[in-house]
Amino acid sequence: MSKQLTIVAQIIAKPEHRELVKSELQKLIPITRKEQGCINYDLHQDIGDPNLFLFYENWESRELWQDHMNNSHLAEYLKATEGAVASFVLHEMQPVD
Repeated sequence: MSKQLTIVAQIIAKPEHRELVKSELQKLIPITRKEQGCINYDLHQDIGDPNLFLFYENWESRELWQDHMNNSHLAEYLKATEGAVASFVLHEMQPVD
């Protein structure tokens, strides 16, 4: 199995849809935290720009994170927030020894 994987995902909600996006992101937390390989899955909201959300995640491996990405609750999130997100940027990172 590969090294631990850190994910930093930046979601920018359209201002008029901020509460919808926030609510849908919050729904992902308890489900994801129970998934195999999830070390932590933490949602943050920017103090200066409340439309900016950031997930900081750690996974035991990239393979287990990919299983997470293929789960139905993420597809449900995408459907629920279609047209409500202005930007989504994802970074896959590994610890530096």
